Amino acid sequence: MGSTNTPATRHAANTVGVQQGQGSHVFEIAGYSLHRSLLHGGCAMSAAFSVGGYDWQFRVYPWGVCDLDYYRDYVGVFLDLCSDHKDARVRASFRFSLVDVTGSSPPHTMTKTREFGSGGTSCSGDWVFKKRSELEGSPYLRDDRLTVECVVTIVEDEKSFVEEVPPSDITDHLGKLLQGKEGTDVIFEVQGEAFPAHKLVLAMRSPVFKAELYGAMREKDMSRITINDMQPAVFEALLHFIYTDSLPAMDDIGRDDYKDIVSHLLVAADRYAMERLKLICESILYKNIDVKTVVSMLAFADWHHCSRLNDACIRFIATLDTRGMDDMMTSQGYVKLKETCPLALVELLEKTSRLAKSKSSIHIGSLVYA
Repeated sequence: MGSTNTPATRHAANTVGVQQGQGSHVFEIAGYSLHRSLLHGGCAMSAAFSVGGYDWQFRVYPWGVCDLDYYRDYVGVFLDLCSDHKDARVRASFRFSLVDVTGSSPPHTMTKTREFGSGGTSCSGDWVFKKRSELEGSPYLRDDRLTVECVVTIVEDEKSFVEEVPPSDITDHLGKLLQGKEGTDVIFEVQGEAFPAHKLVLAMRSPVFKAELYGAMREKDMSRITINDMQPAVFEALLHFIYTDSLPAMDDIGRDDYKDIVSHLLVAADRYAMERLKLICESILYKNIDVKTVVSMLAFADWHHCSRLNDACIRFIATLDTRGMDDMMTSQGYVKLKETCPLALVELLEKTSRLAKSKSSIHIGSLVYA
């Protein structure tokens, strides 16, 4: 299958044992672009790892497994049994996964079961694991780094073997459906930009879209819908989530712009009754709370009925020290709330005070000393 020469680049590896007879190995290839020098047939090889008393190693072919034209456009992956046992014979199930280290996209996987060693083969894998053009435009390749995980499970005998079912790839297919725009039957015009989509997918994911597109009050011509009160980037992110159940990669924008898009995306989730997306946005906004924005975030959460985000803001304020409170009270959000809705500010301070007092109480048995 070609040479195994690897260019000078860093590889970080980690082996994690899951249970007896099963283990995983994570292989990070830093400097992916350097592997162009491998040409076709060269590979990057992981460190050896042990599962079930056998030594294993896997290879990643960034530029094709062999010189055949069909395979040149694909990344290949192969698992090797490298234990020096002349009579070794082991049946194993293995799963290769491309991993998005940010967790924003599900892994791209393949699973196989083979007999390795005597009477079988010393290696097995997939010649067309991932099309290279798709990989290089995907979240699996970040900062010129590629992370591949291999999970190996030893199958003791054929009677006890149950074929491992790979994780669902429906979101991969739906994502490609959105990208390819095949069979679209509705176009959304958002501030001059056009977004083709599929009515059935939208109706399946949002009860509001279902009512608008198929309900009794729908208009006769629903092939073109204009949305004036949403940014194109926000609507694009909304469509991405509808089709893939994940947020798009937004690594190329600053922290403030990222928070702004997520805030508007939460509003869109609330508008289209997409509770999971709303909770994801709440979680992201909570992680980005600081003393300058917490009051504005609290008002935003109250306006859009985000109870979890509201409670998180209250808890954050209750933990502030004197300096933090001073910074918060000089923020634009605090000043604006004080001018426009002083009663809301009073309620905020009362809630914070009650929470702070409850946290400062000392519990001993069934007694509470404040």
